[in-house]
Amino acid sequence: MKKHILIVGGGFAGINLIKSLRNDKRFNMTLVDKNNYHFFPPLIYQVATSFIEASNISYPFRKLFSDNKNVKFHMGNLITVNPENKSIETDTGSLHYDYLVIASGTESNFFGMENVRKCALPMKSIEEALYLRNHILLTLEEAAKNKDITQAEKLQNIVIAGGGPTGVELAGMLAEMGKYIARKEYPEIKLSLSGIYLIDALPSLLSPMSKLAQNAAYEKLKELGVKILLNVSVKDYVDSKVILSDGTSIETETLIWTSGVIGREIKGLPEETIGKGRRILVDAYNKVIHTEDIYALGDICLMLSEEKYPKGHPQLAQVAIQQGKNLGANFKRIEEEKVLEPFRYNDKGSMAIISKYNAVVDLPKHSFKGFFAWMTWLFIHIIPLVGFGNKIQLALDWFRLFITNNPSIRLILFPKRNTGNGSS
Repeated sequence: MKKHILIVGGGFAGINLIKSLRNDKRFNMTLVDKNNYHFFPPLIYQVATSFIEASNISYPFRKLFSDNKNVKFHMGNLITVNPENKSIETDTGSLHYDYLVIASGTESNFFGMENVRKCALPMKSIEEALYLRNHILLTLEEAAKNKDITQAEKLQNIVIAGGGPTGVELAGMLAEMGKYIARKEYPEIKLSLSGIYLIDALPSLLSPMSKLAQNAAYEKLKELGVKILLNVSVKDYVDSKVILSDGTSIETETLIWTSGVIGREIKGLPEETIGKGRRILVDAYNKVIHTEDIYALGDICLMLSEEKYPKGHPQLAQVAIQQGKNLGANFKRIEEEKVLEPFRYNDKGSMAIISKYNAVVDLPKHSFKGFFAWMTWLFIHIIPLVGFGNKIQLALDWFRLFITNNPSIRLILFPKRNTGNGSS
């Protein structure tokens, strides 16, 4: 009897698990996702800033696995897990499993601030990135028409909450967008009224990275005119005012939220399986504690068994990729009645792009910055893209855009904002 593996979430973890088993006739797999495509989250901010097309970093699941007869796709949102009868409920039907793998990732964490949740602009999905792109472009058009200085300043201010890699990369991209594009294409706007604010509650940007990376990011963004506010956090967003923890406020129509994530809610699992940040507690083999035949991978899981990471692994793409591959190998070992291999994370480093020709890279034993780091960033971010055509198209687009400083895809479209939860 072939074992049926049900995988909820087509991100890095789910995709790499499927790839490791797609030629193994002992398994049938069904991928469940609310979208019909896999996308590359590290580059989503470039979609939001009109630098690249969403299609450059996306690839349809059905096309990806069209040659694999043991892989099926089911489009739908996960509603609940039913461990008793080994099934799940989605908004498009019920599915049964022999093994269930939850790899549905995270969503934005607004820390209980309801006004921020309703009005801030997150950037966790392609849909949210396109919504943000539209919002920025529409706000620029509104600012170009507005004659009232106070209102124009509010329209032109952009506040980014969160000084991690996404916040830093987004701030640098928006600053260069203003420098190279807004100055030429929006002559009606007084750029002296514009302000890009980058806010973080910690004392440094890029806090998980090296001092070299932190200082390089701070100095370059300051040079680009970004107003960096550290040791302060967002407390509310009322009447187009961002209220800060030090009592000050910033008037803006654009609050971009990159300040934290929380695991997607998975109903039906035992209460004791949910840990800090709503992450699912797993053992050294990614099996969900207090359950049978249920596993969790990637950002949504919390593994406390590895000595080097007593508080859990960082929520990075490499962790998800390696966990997906390790679980695939362990499923084979289960079938062959061999000893399972516990997960051990191989830290390959981290990186962030700051501006054109300028990035920071932290490797396990060495850190560097500048143009070579920027080239390394480009190379590393093209290699993992799914689909040969995507890699070629993205490389050509980057080459052209970085030379001309003038992306031509600033189209105002109108996707609906997604405020619901579901597998991703």
